[in-house]
Amino acid sequence: MIEYLIGVDGGGTGTRVRIARNDNVGTVLALGSSGPSGLMHGAEQAWSAIMQALNSAFGAAGVMRPALERMAIGLGLAGVNNRQWAAEFTAKNPGFGDAVVETDAFTTLVGAHQGRPGVIIAIGTGSVGEVLTADGRRREVGGWGFPASDEAGGAWLGMRAITHAQQVLDGRAPGSDFARAIMHFCGANCGGLFDSHRDSMFAWLSTASQTSYAQLAPLVIAHAESDPTARRMMREAGQEVARIAAALDPSGQLPIALCGGIAAHLYAYLPEPLSTLVIKPHADAAAGALRLIDQKIKGKQTC
Repeated sequence: MIEYLIGVDGGGTGTRVRIARNDNVGTVLALGSSGPSGLMHGAEQAWSAIMQALNSAFGAAGVMRPALERMAIGLGLAGVNNRQWAAEFTAKNPGFGDAVVETDAFTTLVGAHQGRPGVIIAIGTGSVGEVLTADGRRREVGGWGFPASDEAGGAWLGMRAITHAQQVLDGRAPGSDFARAIMHFCGANCGGLFDSHRDSMFAWLSTASQTSYAQLAPLVIAHAESDPTARRMMREAGQEVARIAAALDPSGQLPIALCGGIAAHLYAYLPEPLSTLVIKPHADAAAGALRLIDQKIKGKQTC
């Protein structure tokens, strides 16, 4: 018998879980978090992060974690669009009693609009948009993955920030507090072992991942009000969000929820026609994943 339902939001930077009792899904028992579980990091890493977040949540609630077969889990994960990654992940299920695996875009949409028609644009480490129409059709835009896509996401902003710092070091762009902050970040994150910013940056680049680039995004956000280069990057991100929205709903009739860790910082940089359509999401992707697994369990019970 399934005692607990788990909702998981797994991205390239972090993992968040919600736990509810099977008989009272409307009340969340506990929340937990851990490191990244996006499938670009591999199936084993993803399951490891999910289990860490799950254990953290049960620990915070002061509840002994039951056997996995007594839990059903809904997962919205970055990278599920890659069928090979998704198959490898599903095959390594450590023993949950039931599971549903979806894209993080769809669980974000379900959480944001409570399962009703609407548009979401999720902007975190990466970016992706999805629409659910009134007749039940789904369509996704973006989400092709780093570094080719993920426009407006944290890693996308980070790549532009590091390029700017390189141009400053070369003398191709004037120096600024913004550029110096990027250089200091690179030096601090390679142990401070190098005497020059150039050597530090080469060392940082040699091991940089999607998550690493996304860690530069807060510097862009922090300097956008005072630095014209950082501000231009944020405005370009706003334009990319508008392009995703237009591709998802050309008529501009559906509500649009911006979700993810970068989204809140982009409102001020959205083109005006888009800003009038944007609403606050009702709930997050973990709540959407919880709703999906609840629907699956209830569907089985009525069969």
